[in-house]
Amino acid sequence: MDSAFIIEKSVVIVAVFALTMFMAMYSTWAERKVAAFLQDRVGPNRAGWGGLLQPLADGAKLFTKEEFFPNTPNRFLFILGPAIAMSTALITSAVIPWGDKIHVFGRDVVLQATDIDVSILYVFGVLSIGVYGIMIGAWASNNKYSLMSAVRASSQMISYEVAMGLAIISILMMSGSLSLKDITEMQTTGGWNVLYQPLAFIIFLICSFAETNRTPFDLAECESELIGGYHTEYSSMKMGFYLFAEYANMFISATIISVIFFGGYHFPFMAECKEAIGMNLTALIGFLALFAKICFFIFFYMWVRWTIPRFRYDQLMHLGWKILIPLAVINIIVTGIVMVLFN
Repeated sequence: MDSAFIIEKSVVIVAVFALTMFMAMYSTWAERKVAAFLQDRVGPNRAGWGGLLQPLADGAKLFTKEEFFPNTPNRFLFILGPAIAMSTALITSAVIPWGDKIHVFGRDVVLQATDIDVSILYVFGVLSIGVYGIMIGAWASNNKYSLMSAVRASSQMISYEVAMGLAIISILMMSGSLSLKDITEMQTTGGWNVLYQPLAFIIFLICSFAETNRTPFDLAECESELIGGYHTEYSSMKMGFYLFAEYANMFISATIISVIFFGGYHFPFMAECKEAIGMNLTALIGFLALFAKICFFIFFYMWVRWTIPRFRYDQLMHLGWKILIPLAVINIIVTGIVMVLFN
């Protein structure tokens, strides 16, 4: 392994980390602006032009707030909870292809931290760890409201992971690969997967709302019942980690949806564009195309939050186990039949 390869991957990793943190930070600003637009208000407009410095002001406030520890014998786990939540939100982005290859300093650089053959399994494996951050932090808080929230969150996330995984199987059957890079490349010639698997897309989208604890599936954080949810006892940057993890998860979820179902960095006439303007400019346009798709889905997350009321818990479980999972299984069977009949 040469030093140039190590430098190349280090630059890509730092860039992906910076992008994820930037999007998580400014998603808080966008959330307030979208809410203000939908409710005919102004939103944040004091810190900087149009409130653009509001996330920095919020970060400074969280840094300078008093660190508070509840009366708990599990102080280490109390700190570990938000650390797990934030770490799992960040390391998921390691296998996402952010763009096509670029040619710099005589080398072809892949805009992806690492391309492993089983990147889909990696994503689902990391997602399954995220529930421990919520469960450990809430249990260590020694607060009954937090514990109730963690029980809700864990059962919700585990339930919807099943339907989400089943929805992806139909995509894997079509692509014949577990690599996100291969799935993206397949869509450059055969068309976006959402055209062939609209039901899988709808199931995956609904499950992504539940996995990120977003409305209408925010039963783990509903203030009217559980005060603040699993992070009721948290303050300062530990609270900030939980909030950042939620928005980072939303960003990564929007990215995975864009990659699996909407071609990732692919855009119309990409091959012709590469011949006309070269590899590097085409890769830049591809990254901007992926970024535009991500921003649309982030807006959609926020739009749904301020439009649709919250589910009851029994409705949430009924939807996951009795509707989405059977639909996902039926979709797998239909996909298999169609593939056999039409080769």
